[in-house]
Amino acid sequence: MVELADIFRIHGPQYQAKFKDRMLPSHLKVMQDIEMCRTESLGGQVYFCKECQDHHYSYHSCKNRHCPKCQNDNAQEWLERQYELLLPITHFMNTFTLPDSLRQLARSNQKAIYNILFKTSAAALQSLALDPKYVGGKIGMFGVLHTWTRGLMYHPHIHYVIPNGGLCADGTQWLSARKNFLMPVKALSIIFRAKFRDELKKTKLFNAVPTETWKKGWVVHSKPVGSGTHAFKYLAPYIFRVAISNRRILKLENGMVTFQYKESDTGKLKTPTIPAEEFIRRFLQHVLPDRFIKVRYYGIWSPNNRHLLNKAKTLLGVAASCGRTTCDRTTCSRTTCDRDTCGRTTQEEEPVAKNESSPFCCPKCGTVMVMVENLQPKKAKERRPP
Repeated sequence: MVELADIFRIHGPQYQAKFKDRMLPSHLKVMQDIEMCRTESLGGQVYFCKECQDHHYSYHSCKNRHCPKCQNDNAQEWLERQYELLLPITHFMNTFTLPDSLRQLARSNQKAIYNILFKTSAAALQSLALDPKYVGGKIGMFGVLHTWTRGLMYHPHIHYVIPNGGLCADGTQWLSARKNFLMPVKALSIIFRAKFRDELKKTKLFNAVPTETWKKGWVVHSKPVGSGTHAFKYLAPYIFRVAISNRRILKLENGMVTFQYKESDTGKLKTPTIPAEEFIRRFLQHVLPDRFIKVRYYGIWSPNNRHLLNKAKTLLGVAASCGRTTCDRTTCSRTTCDRDTCGRTTQEEEPVAKNESSPFCCPKCGTVMVMVENLQPKKAKERRPP
């Protein structure tokens, strides 16, 4: 099976030689990490099966969030935590899309443009929600940045999940919006565009934007999504997966990559074949800036405002959320962890001691294997599995 790492190993050097002066450090690091992931370059462990008398090698992962091999599916745990946010009312999904004329600027200035995209789209929702014609109070919302289409094209947009109502100013009353209607998308579009322009004016990037950008209508979509559970399930893959999985890469031959995807509109399966250079370019444009937060919470759904969420639940006749007894450090919104009640430990705190039984089972006979050796990265480079 062809993997993304294979494409980087074979065609990455030529791509870097051609574009290195224009490549971001984060892009170079992602390529390097994916190439080394689960190879002897990162070290690992040697396990022994007493039944088969065989040694098995297990190499470390790169833990890069853009690596297809490192995207362990934590979606279910994440979903369970998000369900605690939901209220017993209709929820909406609103989507704010960056206009075509700003996308080239965004590619070269991702952190600045993505932050402005979050700030202004959230502000547009919050400001219009304060209007008594729609909500008249403080709403809650969750937003996730998504940059790719199924064909790996660049299409930055943010999805928000929003309950259909909000708290009044003093938090003593729940204000319900109209049934199956939250806010007018045309008004949201105008406010969004104006706020984005004002924020961009504060930077040196404003003069690079064509003037027609501010005259056209900006795309904002809104639709009711029922209880919100299906909306969270829809968004979970954007959080825990990368632009393309290894199973979607079908072939690498004569410098051409064939991959597959299903069209969102028709459901038809497409299998385009493109040059490896173009494939690498498409993938790298979805690499996020270092430490960029692509999932954000606002209003009564903000981690700092969970007391307001509990007020809303009480007003709507729902039991307030109780404290969690476990904490997943990788995705949990909590900033602290009570180790007396937390049943979890991080991977670094849970080493497998030498010669102790591991949870790894022999791929041949299923017997639990024993770890017999730790391979350091530099040592791992000198030896390979038999």
